[in-house]
Amino acid sequence: MNPQTNPVYFKWLYILIGMGVLVNFSGLFITIIGPDGTFYASIAKTMVQRQDYIDLYAQGKEFLDKPHFPFWVTALFFEAFGFQTWAYKLPGILFLMMGAVYTYRFAKALYNQEIALWSVLILLTAEHIIISNNDVRAEPYLTGLIIAAIYHLYRAYTRNNYWQLLWGCVFTALSIMTKGMFAVIPIGGAIVGHLIITKQWRQLFHLRWLLAIVLTAIFILPEIYCLYQQFDLHPEKLVFDKHNVSGVKFFFWDSQFGRFFNTGPIKGSGDPFFFVHTLAWAFLPWSLLLFAAIYQSIRKQSKDVKNSQWFCLCGALLTFLVFSASKFQLPYYLNIVFPLFAIQLAAYLSGVQENKSRYAIQRAQSVIIVLLLGVIVALQYFFKPAGPIWPVVIIIIVLLIMLMSIPKHVGVTDIRKTFIRTVITAFVVNLYLNLAFYPSLLKYQAGSEAAFDINRLNTHNYPVAQTGDAYNFPLDFYIRGKIQTIDPYGRGPIPAKPFYLFGNSHFVNGLIKKGWDTEPVKSYDNYWISMLKPQFLNRKTRREVLDTVVVVLVK
Repeated sequence: MNPQTNPVYFKWLYILIGMGVLVNFSGLFITIIGPDGTFYASIAKTMVQRQDYIDLYAQGKEFLDKPHFPFWVTALFFEAFGFQTWAYKLPGILFLMMGAVYTYRFAKALYNQEIALWSVLILLTAEHIIISNNDVRAEPYLTGLIIAAIYHLYRAYTRNNYWQLLWGCVFTALSIMTKGMFAVIPIGGAIVGHLIITKQWRQLFHLRWLLAIVLTAIFILPEIYCLYQQFDLHPEKLVFDKHNVSGVKFFFWDSQFGRFFNTGPIKGSGDPFFFVHTLAWAFLPWSLLLFAAIYQSIRKQSKDVKNSQWFCLCGALLTFLVFSASKFQLPYYLNIVFPLFAIQLAAYLSGVQENKSRYAIQRAQSVIIVLLLGVIVALQYFFKPAGPIWPVVIIIIVLLIMLMSIPKHVGVTDIRKTFIRTVITAFVVNLYLNLAFYPSLLKYQAGSEAAFDINRLNTHNYPVAQTGDAYNFPLDFYIRGKIQTIDPYGRGPIPAKPFYLFGNSHFVNGLIKKGWDTEPVKSYDNYWISMLKPQFLNRKTRREVLDTVVVVLVK
């Protein structure tokens, strides 16, 4: 039976998408990973505590590095639900789900329903998408906003519809207010790139695009106003160790163009191949197929340039090349073009006809399936997560049974069976990570663990402080109320005694030797879990890389 007319096959695609959504929500209640996730959460928490939605603060100081929009959304959820882990993560995941909806709508508009459904499945099972829905930063917001902007601007172009243009500009503006001006690159690259390659010069210079620029500029005025109020009106403020720093200039230039040219206050050292090997693991279990799809799609579409769709290739590859040329690179930057990659890959896989190509795809995906399942076996053996593992084992067994049985009942006989097995494998791996691995891993995030204990013990509402040798954002976010930072050597202002003190055991012991009267509360094994290394993952060598932090009651 033709897959396009097979109701059982489409029913299973919808079921798998529903399962994919649940997998992406499976990290909702897992402790926020520091430093970056808790850093974002702490800024939004401070917004609510100060009832100030204009000025951004981090570590009690003026903060100028990120735009406001994700903090506004998170702060609204905190206002409604309190400073909860799930209240921080939920809006980011919802924006990603919005991105999945727009991925479906864009793929269906470009191709057909099957490609649209597979685009969503590929997006929801791409490894770094699921990781980012657990370790929430700005990227889930940005991923949803960018594909929404591209879809509406595409509709404005194909239908000459100014309501679509308006919505495209709204989402573009929100993208800019989430990450800065670089958000325009995948949006503009997708639309402008397609028009240039297909030589639609009249469409390229249509007045609607001038209107789009004007509308987007109007819609980002709330961000400009906040930056102007906090920084440009106060040249006396010390920011990046300088006075007379313009927040507006930083937003338009230094924030990202400064990083690109390495001329801004935040510098890096770029590797032109960084995002190649990043994509190799971040887009698993689809990365090998994606590399083949990009090459084959360019080759095929070049033979019929004017009648081909270049939106996804142009938007994704332009962004990829710009980021690769940048001097400041982080793995999660590429997430924002994963919807475009997913659509391009789904379109390519739908058109694979040659038996030789199908056989190669089946072999490649079979190897990836085995390797991914091998990863969780290795993690279970070497890392040995603590806590109840049987519920996770039962879920994984059920999914493994589905892995073997579902492809036989979907009514297809080609490589689509392999794709379904790939999807279920991604479910197995990521449910293990979110339900077994991460909860155990977070026990080594001492700041959040200490905050939970202090909140439970601090029935008298004593002040809480941390030593200033290394600011701990997990402690900052999860502690009930506010936290004060003191000089690690005990100099300068300290809270009224008694107070709880969190810090590296070396510094706390130094204060005790200076005569501080303290009562031990608890010590914690600590590791920077966002930077995992084999020595830590192996339980036999883990002790060698752990450090110790302590909580004491200063009397």
